[in-house]
Amino acid sequence: MVRVPLTAEELERGQRLGELLRTARGDRSMVQVALDAGISVETLRKIETGRIATPAFFTISAVAEVLGISLDTLAKTLETPQLREKAAS
Repeated sequence: MVRVPLTAEELERGQRLGELLRTARGDRSMVQVALDAGISVETLRKIETGRIATPAFFTISAVAEVLGISLDTLAKTLETPQLREKAAS
């Protein structure tokens, strides 16, 4: 199966996600957050740096739970103007 290249919008959203998670992690170690979320440190590192721009839902759900971020907050923070326009119409 061929994977469709990500759009510039998806890549930018991945960067925003990584920044949000890094900020929420604060001074907690990446190792501890990854262990608590049940993912590898390398996966968390790739998400935080934007190298995985579209991580799996359950991965983000686990990290968000460890960091105390609601999925609603994540969704609203990462919402694009196009999605807002669609939801309003």
